[in-house]
Amino acid sequence: MMPLESIIMYAVALVFCVIGAGLLLALARPRTAGQVYAFRMIGIMALSGGVVLAMSATAMWQWSQSP
Repeated sequence: MMPLESIIMYAVALVFCVIGAGLLLALARPRTAGQVYAFRMIGIMALSGGVVLAMSATAMWQWSQSP
């Protein structure tokens, strides 16, 4: 069974990934130079943070299953 900590980490990772992807997809519409810079930087950081958090949750889950 998956520990509660891993479930929480996966949920937070999902939120980060959705926000990051949403910001990057928002770049499809015309934006000012400042918005492009901010959306790109925050979007990439949120998306990468979500991916790293999901990898950490997977490692913690696998570690908790080892005897």
